[in-house]
Amino acid sequence: MGIFTRLSDIISSNINSMLDKAEDPEKLIRLMIQEMEDTLVEIKVACAQAMATHKKVERELDEARRRHDQWEDKATLAVDKGREDLAREALMEKRRYRERSETLESEAIQCSAIIEQYQSDMAQLEDKLAKAKEKQRILVQRHIQAHERKRAQSGIRKMGSADTMLRFEQFENRIERMEAEAELVNFARKPDLDEEFARLGQDEEIEAELRALKDAARRSDT
Repeated sequence: MGIFTRLSDIISSNINSMLDKAEDPEKLIRLMIQEMEDTLVEIKVACAQAMATHKKVERELDEARRRHDQWEDKATLAVDKGREDLAREALMEKRRYRERSETLESEAIQCSAIIEQYQSDMAQLEDKLAKAKEKQRILVQRHIQAHERKRAQSGIRKMGSADTMLRFEQFENRIERMEAEAELVNFARKPDLDEEFARLGQDEEIEAELRALKDAARRSDT
């Protein structure tokens, strides 16, 4: 059995109140929309049938009126020709078509009223359906946002857990060890540089002594 069993249930329903009380609002709104769409189709079919009936009644009414006028003309002709018997028969037919016209006029009025009611019902139902679809769109967005918030909060809780903090500390300690090892490598290489500069100084001293010896030798030759 559907959420709604009659059109009046749909029109008078309070969607917000129903959704607030529902355990699964998204499922309920889908069922409501489906019920509204099915009901709308049924009303449109019924309205189309009523409109077809109205057109048929109008055609029959036009024909009854035409026949009424024809028998009136025949009665007049019969009187002019002195045929009261025929005039009497013609007037009886005229009365029969007058009564038929009155009946068809009543049916046409009823059909018009039914069509107007169907059209009013369709307008109200379409408005209700549009609001339900808008509510569905909002519910879906809220569901997505709630899911994202839940996932974000779960991530935050994981980031704040003791295991995660311990892993961060271990990673930090690892980086610190790598930095310390790099400093030790640089420290180990510094004595080699000092020795290079010391050798440069020693080479300069030897060159200076060599030049002095050469100068002394040249002086002694002279």
